[in-house]
Amino acid sequence: MLAKETEEPFDDKNWLYEIKWDGYRAIAEIKNNNVKLYSRNGITFKNSYPLVIQELKNIETDAVLDGEIVVLNEEGHPEFQLLQHYESNQHRPINYYVFDILSLNGQNTCSLPLIERKQLLQSLIKKSDVVKYSDHILEKGIAFFKVSTEKNLEGIMAKKTDSLYYTGKRTNEWLKIKNHKTQEAIITGYTDPGGSRKYFGALVLAIKDARPDDTVGREGKLKYIGHTGSGFNQQSLKEMWNLLQPLKQSKSPFNEKVKTNMPVTWVKPKLVCEIKFTEVTRDGMLRHPIFLHLRKDKSIKEVTMANTKTIKKPVPIALGGIKNIDKGEKNIEEAESETDKVFAFGKIKVKATHVNKIYFPNEGITKGDVINYYRQMADYILPYLKGRPQSLLRMPNGINAKGFFHKDAGEKAPSFVKSKKLFSESANKNIDYIICDSKPTLTYLNNLGCIEINPWHSTIGALNNPDYLIIDIDPSKENTFQQVIEAANVVKEVLDKAGAPSFCKTSGASGLHVYVPVAKKYTYEQIKDFAYLICMLTSEQIPGFTTLERNLQKRGHKHIYMDYLQNRRGQTIACVYSLRPKPGATVSAPLFWKEVKSGLTPQDFTINTIMKRVKKMGDIFTPILGKGIDLNKCLKKLGG
Repeated sequence: MLAKETEEPFDDKNWLYEIKWDGYRAIAEIKNNNVKLYSRNGITFKNSYPLVIQELKNIETDAVLDGEIVVLNEEGHPEFQLLQHYESNQHRPINYYVFDILSLNGQNTCSLPLIERKQLLQSLIKKSDVVKYSDHILEKGIAFFKVSTEKNLEGIMAKKTDSLYYTGKRTNEWLKIKNHKTQEAIITGYTDPGGSRKYFGALVLAIKDARPDDTVGREGKLKYIGHTGSGFNQQSLKEMWNLLQPLKQSKSPFNEKVKTNMPVTWVKPKLVCEIKFTEVTRDGMLRHPIFLHLRKDKSIKEVTMANTKTIKKPVPIALGGIKNIDKGEKNIEEAESETDKVFAFGKIKVKATHVNKIYFPNEGITKGDVINYYRQMADYILPYLKGRPQSLLRMPNGINAKGFFHKDAGEKAPSFVKSKKLFSESANKNIDYIICDSKPTLTYLNNLGCIEINPWHSTIGALNNPDYLIIDIDPSKENTFQQVIEAANVVKEVLDKAGAPSFCKTSGASGLHVYVPVAKKYTYEQIKDFAYLICMLTSEQIPGFTTLERNLQKRGHKHIYMDYLQNRRGQTIACVYSLRPKPGATVSAPLFWKEVKSGLTPQDFTINTIMKRVKKMGDIFTPILGKGIDLNKCLKKLGG
């Protein structure tokens, strides 16, 4: 788990504060008295720090620990240079400061609150001259930071006491507050030496541009951030020059032309160093950069300006890639607390709580991100929600926790939320269904934990007559998405023969949904029978991997279920443009039929990509609410 950066220390009763150690981050795995010790990018420390390995063997319990290896200087302070050249400094004290526990006796502890994990850790770590428990203080971050400054330490870490452990993700529930500004940089070349200087003049520095680039894929291109010749003595100049010689190449690794004051020898972008600087200029250059040391524990893939760009204390709503909320919409008021926000829609105010709670752990996407997504997409999604009862799938603890369905608006629903009492045969009682007719109601549903939005196929004005027919192409575990694509195209062929216009969207998971507009002309029963006919004719053409058998045990794991039973009163399906509680934060996205071909993947349509697509193409799904088919004519054509 990684931390974001903030500039100022703060006091907060819901946070704890630790020393920010100046060393190598290290994971220790202890199992059956065997120890693995390795860096963030998987480099083993077995031979580098055998004393730490030996001391960890004294822990008799199986555990996975997270901490920092440091070597102390004469003043008793951590010094990275001593650690990096430990083979020459083995007379110096070495410590492994442990600040978190990921597993204990085979049980994953990442879902426990941090304060509970630290209690477990403290009871596990016994007194040792090498392996030490990294203690903390509560609430008093400002005073703690002042002490760290006086003692010339690197800074402090601020962590929410209830934060979970999100492996490999940088979240705003852990913050680093540094005494000095530093930035990891990729070494891409060196300039010729000038005057009496030997070996080289300055290192040419770069970061990975966080924005994807067509020429290099998702990792981003290299961005020049300056060059530095400061921070070296004669010995370190020679050591660096020797390291760079095997990496020399003739071509610049930049797409842009880089201006330097001396000729450059380019090198393969393999080495990462840490740079001290005073500020970042508007064009992204480091001002007054000074070389500190190499970072062998860092991969070039993670070297972006993310560590330099700071967030406001203590934590804002993360945006998850959604940058373009309408600037004219002044509907965010001051937070009532650090984790709550109030959204104003005219006179209506909607309070959102715990907006920093992580909903998608692998992506670091928060509840606030989900709310912002639906606020941005409201004009596109509301036409498909208005007047329709909602079945609420609530996942208030994110996609990895168990969700639950909630249909009754209940007495706690605010006055601006419309509802409609309907009798439910399955529940054998009247249920007060929420009707999502407005932006405030949509935000209210998101605050309840509705990542996914599930409307009925009919409106309260014509409950027994749906607006559209749906065929849900639902694959089993062993089906490929290519088979799903083939099944969808056969459905289209059958519907084309019937003269019925059809429209396709991704489910946002593993399937595809095919819609046919029916414009409230027919009952659910009539539409269900027609959908059954379409599915039957489709399955006859591709019987090898499709079936109308709903029961998974009977159909097995090799057949796609052609689900026509979605066309029943009270059934719901993820709305177009709805987020899905799936890894990747995928969206149920409308498609042109020409896109439904080999190479299509639902993972291309996410919280971060769908708005750009919609702005470019418009809402291509509106015809499902338009003129409906003539069922008799369709049946005659199929019969012919």
